[in-house]
Amino acid sequence: MKAMVLTGADKPFELQDVEKPALNADEVLVQVKAAALNRRDYWITIGQYAGIKYPSILGSDGAGTVAEAATDVDQSWIGKEVLINPSHDWGEHPEYQAKDFKILGLPENGTLAQYVKVKTKYLHPKPSHLTFEQAAAIPLAGLTAYRALFTKGRAKAGDKVLVVGAGSGTGTFAIQFAKAAGCQVFVTSGSGEKIERARHLGASAGVNYKAQDWAEELKHMAGGFDVIIDSALGKDFNKVVGLCNPGARIVFFGGTAGNIPELDARPLFWKQIQIIGTTMGTAEDFAAMLNLVNQHKIVPVIDEVFPLADTKKAIDKMGSSSQFGKLVITI
Repeated sequence: MKAMVLTGADKPFELQDVEKPALNADEVLVQVKAAALNRRDYWITIGQYAGIKYPSILGSDGAGTVAEAATDVDQSWIGKEVLINPSHDWGEHPEYQAKDFKILGLPENGTLAQYVKVKTKYLHPKPSHLTFEQAAAIPLAGLTAYRALFTKGRAKAGDKVLVVGAGSGTGTFAIQFAKAAGCQVFVTSGSGEKIERARHLGASAGVNYKAQDWAEELKHMAGGFDVIIDSALGKDFNKVVGLCNPGARIVFFGGTAGNIPELDARPLFWKQIQIIGTTMGTAEDFAAMLNLVNQHKIVPVIDEVFPLADTKKAIDKMGSSSQFGKLVITI
């Protein structure tokens, strides 16, 4: 089969012929129709991720058709159009992942290939209103955004939600999910064009975080926020805390702008603000996220679609952070 293989640190992907995966018990072989990239893939390609091994086939997101099934698997899976949950071996505790938790695409070979093997418990029917490309855009970012908003952030109808960094895959899902749940959504971005696109997704308004007074402007627009979804952190985090309503939840799953600076902790306890970390999600989170997508016929935002051979171009675009929404790879 054809696959994009990462052969070493700072080496470009190579389109190679590799052996088709051999199935173990309770596994199926999915013929991948489309995959999608995540920031995780970018960090791996530049050698800045834990547990990197070579050679590796990356890719956590994928949608396709079941081509083969192990002998102990219900053979009716064959031919079904499926979506893959990339959150593997979460463990028994819903609040945090187990020590054995892993994400599809490292250390296990992932979806940037014609075939990928997956345990049946990680398969879900592809939403019927979506193409393979649209469905492939969902898994990792959709799961992360859903858990941040609802499981950890406890967002509900009527809440004011701020999404910091509107252009990422998780950011666009957070806007769509919060809007579907009846929240009023505001955004920040370093691009006026991305703010305008966020408005078309359902955001009420947004501000450019490059402006000195961006937090004051948001405060004037919204008054304050009940849930803030942040994947940046960095030097402006104190301003984010200042935007919180009493009892607000700040949920973060990344730190692309750096660590949290020295904080004035008094507002945290006086206003009973929670700062909550999250990563990926449980099988229950994934099923609930897909239910929301199906119920509201949510269509993921796709920035650009690339053929498998042009995966390096897609990775480079992700590195520039110029995209709005997901970068999808057709297989």
